[in-house]
Amino acid sequence: MIRKATPQDIPQVTDCYTELLLHEQEHGAYTVWQLGVYPTEKTAEKGIADGDLYVMEQDGEICASVIANQLQPEEYGSVQWKYSAAPNEVFVIHLLCVRPSKAGRGIGKALVQFAAEEGKRRNCRAVRLDTGAQNKPAVALYTKLGFELAGTADMAIGGLIAHKNHLFFEKNIADAR
Repeated sequence: MIRKATPQDIPQVTDCYTELLLHEQEHGAYTVWQLGVYPTEKTAEKGIADGDLYVMEQDGEICASVIANQLQPEEYGSVQWKYSAAPNEVFVIHLLCVRPSKAGRGIGKALVQFAAEEGKRRNCRAVRLDTGAQNKPAVALYTKLGFELAGTADMAIGGLIAHKNHLFFEKNIADAR
């Protein structure tokens, strides 16, 4: 079940972030996130306060989360997007995090599809997101789900972690209504 997160979910959401980052420390990183820097408990708290944090819960356990809203990071302004859309016609997927212990079960796919449906519900024309080129599982997922590479640019992940040649993807949802 995918639902809006509540303040009671913060410990489990934060635990998802920590599980992923510790897994990456041990097995190699796909993200450029940093333990204790981004994402953190404060990230989850802000997502809940803004009403933008969603969680996937299975058997009483939160196995993934995503922040999804209509806020485009500043760096999105430097990208030559493929689909014309006013700022209020864009839905953005941020901070998709699946517990490594739950990976490979279609959870990421379900959250991306949920976000696209939420964008349609809000009458958006496009869904946009970003990820690093080194995040091969995410790039494969987004491509498989019909997202197109719109461009690359430098980005400050979470406003905190500098990353060069970040990838920006977009999907037209205007015609899918």
